[in-house]
Amino acid sequence: LSTRAGSSLEPEEHSMEPPAVPEEEKPLTVASGPVGHQLFGYVGIEAVLDQMKIKTMKTGFEFNIMVVGQSGLGKSTMVNTLFKSKVSRKASQPGQEERIPKTVQLQSVTHVIEEKGVKMKLTVTDTPGFGDQINNENCWDPIIKYINEQYERYLREEILITRKRKIPDTRVHGCVYFVPPTGHWLRPLDLEFMRRLSKIVNVVPVIAKADTLTLEERAEFRQRIQEDLKTHAISVYPQEDFDQDLDDRALNNRIREKIPFAVVGADQEHQVNGKRVLGRKTKWGIIEVENPAHCEFPLLRDLLIRSHLQDLKDITHNVHYESYRVRRLNESN
Repeated sequence: LSTRAGSSLEPEEHSMEPPAVPEEEKPLTVASGPVGHQLFGYVGIEAVLDQMKIKTMKTGFEFNIMVVGQSGLGKSTMVNTLFKSKVSRKASQPGQEERIPKTVQLQSVTHVIEEKGVKMKLTVTDTPGFGDQINNENCWDPIIKYINEQYERYLREEILITRKRKIPDTRVHGCVYFVPPTGHWLRPLDLEFMRRLSKIVNVVPVIAKADTLTLEERAEFRQRIQEDLKTHAISVYPQEDFDQDLDDRALNNRIREKIPFAVVGADQEHQVNGKRVLGRKTKWGIIEVENPAHCEFPLLRDLLIRSHLQDLKDITHNVHYESYRVRRLNESN
């Protein structure tokens, strides 16, 4: 038994020696395995995120937004509420009570706003009220012309032999379309306007001055607008075709159920329970703009700024601008 045990131990000791010869090949088999392998030590790949953050913090961000709708729906006020500053107009003399004048022509105002060290170059394009005239034929032409002009300007810079290191981006990344709070179906003018706009820009429809509707009227009006958009094949942002994965689709489906957002704008603060809040004072109380129980303005702000700002820019560049670029280059050839 002892000799058998000894003889059985000898091959085991012998078998431990051969792997020492191809020892250098071991790391190669580990490295050539699947992507999810754990590293043997700290390399520092995660520092790439810090590099990107530092670089973008230095250069800053650009965001261009446009508001479109009928006169008196609070387009300029809504932009001021969105960014908590008077960005829809150039600052007038300090100390005077500012009343936002009626927009009479299409105009863009650029501001640099900063929050916690993050700088954003914000361009707001305010449009005059459309649909107010007796004859509204082709009233969308100035807006569509302006959007295409920004694509053309970017294209001219891009096809130069010696290009700028960073091409100034004036393209409209998002267009907020204000629907009047009628409580009925969408007007033919609104349908035609959104149908044309949605082909060249990201359109986010909102129900303006939603405090004029009851909660039941608001829900019914939203349902009717969604049916109208589906019937006329109008694709508003976020578009189903551009959902990248299942997580994006699940998030965007929840957003699509709420669109159009019922919003209320206000640029005056009021005292509520010892706090200063943005709101509209009525005989029955104060409508708090940032209270989700009162209106859906927080959802609109989250969509445009906190969750989908980069996605708006990406779709503008990769889809809308790309289709314009292909069309223009085909025309020139």
